[in-house]
Amino acid sequence: MHTTALVLFSGGQDSTTCLAQALSKYERVETVGFDYGQRHSVELQARLVVLREIRAQFPQWASRLGEDHFLDLAVLGQVSETSLTRDTAFKMESSGLPNTFVPGRNLLFLTLAAALAYRRDLQVLVTGVCETDFSGYPDCRDDTMKAMQLALSLGMDKRFLIETPLMWIDKAATWALAEALGGQTLVQLIIEHTHTCYLGDRTHRHAWGYGCGQCPACELRLRGFAAYAATPAGR
Repeated sequence: MHTTALVLFSGGQDSTTCLAQALSKYERVETVGFDYGQRHSVELQARLVVLREIRAQFPQWASRLGEDHFLDLAVLGQVSETSLTRDTAFKMESSGLPNTFVPGRNLLFLTLAAALAYRRDLQVLVTGVCETDFSGYPDCRDDTMKAMQLALSLGMDKRFLIETPLMWIDKAATWALAEALGGQTLVQLIIEHTHTCYLGDRTHRHAWGYGCGQCPACELRLRGFAAYAATPAGR
C-alpha cells in the first residue's frame, strides 16, 4: 500500500489539482518544482503562494504537506529552441507539434523527481500530464508514462508508481475534480493564485484566473472553465 508521494508541482492549475488529490490520499506528500528558463517564470513565485494558501485554507491537509524542493534545470533551457524558453511567437512546427513543446522536459523532470524520491523514500510520483486536453506532446502520453515507470523502477531498483490523475479527463473535468476535492474554496484558490499563462501575465484578471487570455495555455483554461461553469456544480 502506498502512503507517500512526490508531486511534480509547477504552481499551475493542473499540478495544484494533482497536489490536492495526493493530499487527500497519502499520509506524507512532498513537492518539487523546476526552473528550466521558462518565459513564464512567474509560476515559480506562484507555486510558493499556492503552497502557503493550501496550508492556510486546508488544515486537514497541512499536516500531510511536507518539504518543498526546487531544482535548477537551466541546461534544459539552453538546449531548447522553443517558445517557452525563447522570446518567439507561438506557432505550429513542420513536425506537427507546437513550438511550445520542450523536448525531453517531462522525461527529465520524472528522472530527477525519481532520484529525489529515492533519497526521500517516497513511493509515488504524481504528475499532471494529460492525453485528453493536450497539444500533442509525446512526453505527456500514457504510453510514455508507463515506459518511464518501468525504466525508473528498473534503473533505480525501486518500484516507483507514476500517477497521472488527469490523463483521461479534459480541462472542464479538471475544474470539477478540484471542486470534488476541496469545494469552491479550492476552485477559488486555483483561480486566484495558480498560474498557467505562457506569457507570465498576472495583470489581466478573468473569471478563470490571471493571464493574457490569448496564448494556448490561457485558451485551454478559458474553454475548460466555461464548460465547467455551465454545469450545475460550476454555477
